[in-house]
Amino acid sequence: MRAIGIILAGGNNNKMRELSQKRAIAAMPIAGSYRSIDFALSNMSNSHIQKVAVLTQYNARSLNEHLSSSKWWDFGRKQGGLYTFTPTITADNSFWYRGTADAMIQNLNFLKPSHEPYVVIASGDGVYKLDFNKVLEYHIAKRADITVVCTDVYGDDTTRFGCLKMNEDSRIEEFEEKPMVTRTNTVSTGIYVIRRRQLIELLEKCAQEDRYDFVKDILIRYKNLKRIYGYKINTYWSNISTVESYYKTNMDFLKPKVRDYFFNQYPGVQSKIDDLPPAKYNPGSDVRNSLVSSGCIINGQVENSVLFKKVFVGNNCVIKNSIILNDVYLGDNTHIENCIVESRDTIRANSYYCGEDGIKIVVEKNERYVL
Repeated sequence: MRAIGIILAGGNNNKMRELSQKRAIAAMPIAGSYRSIDFALSNMSNSHIQKVAVLTQYNARSLNEHLSSSKWWDFGRKQGGLYTFTPTITADNSFWYRGTADAMIQNLNFLKPSHEPYVVIASGDGVYKLDFNKVLEYHIAKRADITVVCTDVYGDDTTRFGCLKMNEDSRIEEFEEKPMVTRTNTVSTGIYVIRRRQLIELLEKCAQEDRYDFVKDILIRYKNLKRIYGYKINTYWSNISTVESYYKTNMDFLKPKVRDYFFNQYPGVQSKIDDLPPAKYNPGSDVRNSLVSSGCIINGQVENSVLFKKVFVGNNCVIKNSIILNDVYLGDNTHIENCIVESRDTIRANSYYCGEDGIKIVVEKNERYVL
């Protein structure tokens, strides 16, 4: 494909509460055995984008570990491949990435020598499937300077997104980033297509004026100057930047329609593979409408829940409407309802956790083995 990919995966986000204390949002586990960044990477790989840069910064260890081998997304190639860029201290720069535009400004030497004419920019916290070739064709057909992929959001809180209004030709007329009150349901998905030279030019201008944010300082500032168009998608799209939306997205994977769309329809979503035995259901276990990953051992009752890899559920446990992250040990007679249990936790026997109003995040650091 005639484009390179950039995935912005550096943001620190307090709306994820305790969940983002030890991992970047892009490395949040989704649907049993995936991570949030897998969706953006798989879409790029399936669209035949051969050169992708992931810009990481905050709590990047678990994300870098996940991206340590690029072969899972078919990026192990001679030309191109998968690059991970964290902020580096150079003679003329000792800053972190101060914003989305600044992250790209500090990596202009990745953009400049490339020969592909277009750039696809995506965020690492979206759960969706999209063929970027179609967006690029649309971008060229409209003779746009920038194309923003957008979607309609209903019921969800639209004020946490960039809200936009388009005219009948799909040109963007209004664009507000995270407004207090919004009159429109159309939001930006954080996916942009732009010509590479145009991007370099805009970023260099931003750098001179000490502007660091791609949306505020490029999209909103230039919306009347440049031809900025919207490309609307009506397939499944979800953003996991808050605890509530993260919980809802994982629960969506319990719906057969959503699972079928992501995992059974071509092209699929790839992820790093762990060699784990299949889940083991011991006598007396009772599992209903749940996603149980490999490596789990179930002795109790699980209902409407998502269990990630290597979860141990003790005897007489009851788990309802919850998300249990990787490598959690649940002692006997534990009751967990409306919760997200942080990975590698050990929940003592006879514990009771229930999210009364909203989702409760359980973080327990107990000794698992007493020697």
